[in-house]
Amino acid sequence: MFYGEYLHTVDPKGRVIVPSKFREGLGEKFILTKGLDNCLFAYSAEEWTSLENKLKTLPFTDKDVRAFIRFFFSGATECEVDKQGRILIPQNLREYAVLEKDIAVIGVSSRVEIWNKATWENYSSDDNMSADKIAEKMSLLGI
Repeated sequence: MFYGEYLHTVDPKGRVIVPSKFREGLGEKFILTKGLDNCLFAYSAEEWTSLENKLKTLPFTDKDVRAFIRFFFSGATECEVDKQGRILIPQNLREYAVLEKDIAVIGVSSRVEIWNKATWENYSSDDNMSADKIAEKMSLLGI
């Protein structure tokens, strides 16, 4: 399980330090892909396989399903952690998430998300992210 928030920077070569607590759960090699809300999602190999199997059960005849699967898989890449605990984020993924310098790396249960720091701060300070509003929405789902 991943949780917590860590602030880091992208170096000039596009490398990012993966927090040590996250490296333990992600493993030496893991999958990084375009996420929702203009961030990146990182999955352990095991979690990626589980997610892939779930997506395979969706009806490929549905246009929205095909669009989501294309979006999700076309941006996917395998990352390998170097001896300094860094990964190289490909240029296309850095551009997608606008990762230029300051970033936030957050744990979200079964995945890790990598955000542009300013985008993360704007998202998490949005009125819709207030604890009361989230609790209200979750109660409608029976949680």
